[in-house]
Amino acid sequence: MQALHQRYTLHLLHEAAREVWNRFVDEHPNGHFLQSWEWGELKAPTGWLPQRLVLWDREQLRIVAGAQVLCRTAPHVPLRMGHLAYIPKGPVLDWRQPELWEPFFTRLHEHLKRQGAVALQVESAEETETEGGRWVAEWYRRWQMQPLHPVQPLRSIVLDLSPAEEALLAGMKEKWRYNVRLAARRGVTIRVAERPADVRAWYNLYRVTSERDHFGIHDLEYYLRVWQLFAPQNRLRLLLAEHEGQLLAGIFVGLFARQGIYLYGASGNEKRQLMPNYLLQWEAVRWCKQQGATTYDFWGIPDTDAEGEAMAGVYRFKRGWGGRVVQYIGSYQHVYQPWLMRLAERFL
Repeated sequence: MQALHQRYTLHLLHEAAREVWNRFVDEHPNGHFLQSWEWGELKAPTGWLPQRLVLWDREQLRIVAGAQVLCRTAPHVPLRMGHLAYIPKGPVLDWRQPELWEPFFTRLHEHLKRQGAVALQVESAEETETEGGRWVAEWYRRWQMQPLHPVQPLRSIVLDLSPAEEALLAGMKEKWRYNVRLAARRGVTIRVAERPADVRAWYNLYRVTSERDHFGIHDLEYYLRVWQLFAPQNRLRLLLAEHEGQLLAGIFVGLFARQGIYLYGASGNEKRQLMPNYLLQWEAVRWCKQQGATTYDFWGIPDTDAEGEAMAGVYRFKRGWGGRVVQYIGSYQHVYQPWLMRLAERFL
């Protein structure tokens, strides 16, 4: 076991290694949009310091595992004085290779404790009903990691993009297919946002959506930054639905590690009978498929199928596209300093 541990070393990557990190995440079967370098940059101004840590195999001379860790402290408190560490939709680790588990987590815990971490929260992208998901949950229990309320949605709907477009259309509910074609027949057009003014116009609709559907949103600068970070790399598109020059709806769609992700959606209160949201989602699916994505994640549904759920209407809309409901194993936490954790919960 000691020889195995000596084979691997943990390294902290710096800005010069951005492309190395993104290539590793993008090509890994367990890569995710939230593990991209740019996602860490997006979160940095909101108080999260990103660190990209990789496990290096000295024999194969390559990266074999990694994690983007977001670290947060109380205001004006240095990291070494105590911080919370969070891995969203990670780590980027092949759970079919158990020989990597212990060296990776051993070194990760050692690194975080040296830096003053109070606790680590890990939110895996593994599903509960898969072999990988069962391995992850068992491994976290062995490491005395306790289940925790998740930050990211616990359930989602994921559409398989491997069929041809005609087969994807056939896999939808009939009404969804009808509405896609209805929007096109009635003159709804879809275009890609090209300038900041497009994002600002979309945000005006997003505020309307948040008020109508009762959910919180970030300020305009946050979504401008999402677009500026990802769109130039062809990792994201803001698709806008218009009719006779009027903006009706728009969606942010991410693309990373061969996964399309529906991130944010806005729609106005006018001309809803033209069904712009249906054509928007279909064009998003088509774009992701054309870019080589194998799945499209509708990103979050209620925890149950009950009609009384607050977002039951959103669930019905996402369910009609023919994808499968998935449930993730959720969030787990390992506490390094229990007394500091109790104190941190008052500020973080």
